[in-house]
Amino acid sequence: MDAIELLMHDHRMVEQLFRDYSAAATDQQRRGVVDIVIRELSKHAALEELMFYPLAKQVLPQGGEEIREHLSEHMAVKKLLLQLDGLDAGDARTNQLMRELEQDVSEHVEEEEQQLMPQLRESVDAQALDELGAELDKAKQTAPTRPHPNAPDEPPTLAMAAPVAAIYDRLRDRLQGRPQT
Repeated sequence: MDAIELLMHDHRMVEQLFRDYSAAATDQQRRGVVDIVIRELSKHAALEELMFYPLAKQVLPQGGEEIREHLSEHMAVKKLLLQLDGLDAGDARTNQLMRELEQDVSEHVEEEEQQLMPQLRESVDAQALDELGAELDKAKQTAPTRPHPNAPDEPPTLAMAAPVAAIYDRLRDRLQGRPQT
């Protein structure tokens, strides 16, 4: 998959996770889905910020302005993820936070898929998107799995902070029995 296809695949997966959350029968099942949503959105955001957005910022005429807006949306999502990460199974706040998260993610995905991604596809050759897709796929294995709203969200400082955060996140995931990737 090229970079755009890979990121859109992630979008579809997260949409399915929101449906899974709604269909879950118990607090434990819902909590399991929340943990996977936290992991997948955290990884996705980190990779977009580290690899995809810098390309868009560089090649699109209004790239800097557009990427600032997407980073702002990522920050709102990360703050919701952080709140969810601190809740126990059955916490009454979970449903409301998941509804807010689904709404924010849905709006963000629509903007990316209707505006940013088509513009980028027109501006970058297929080989570059294929190569970026391969790099994104590889980087998923070592991306942070938890939200870090106070961490840098743009290179070069993000490139230094993300690997440290990822190691810490994966250690916490193992210790807490969270889903592994």
